[in-house]
Amino acid sequence: MLGGDGAEDEPLFRPYAVTGGRAEPSYHLAMETLVSSAPIMSDDLSLLTPEQEAIIMMCHSVRSVAEISALLRVPLGVARVLIADMADEGLVRLHLPRLNQGQPDHNLLERVLSGLRRL
Repeated sequence: MLGGDGAEDEPLFRPYAVTGGRAEPSYHLAMETLVSSAPIMSDDLSLLTPEQEAIIMMCHSVRSVAEISALLRVPLGVARVLIADMADEGLVRLHLPRLNQGQPDHNLLERVLSGLRRL
């Protein structure tokens, strides 16, 4: 869609409308937190919002919170609220990075590097 000022692909809604006006999730989610879809019955998909359904579909392969935000084209704060709500409902699983005595998780660093190379 082309707006009057030439901006393309502007959403038809304000991002806060998706989260009910909430700007902060119920708990902290780092942008590198990994998310995967929990098993869900296909009948239950009809009860989801379009954003929830999109997150479930894209998280069949593990994705980071930042990646979900970018793919949905919503601000990081909105993605965090949506993902935290979905985790509370058992729709997604969160895989928090484990830091071993302050040492970075090498698997996480390798995945970040791989993702950067694909850009």
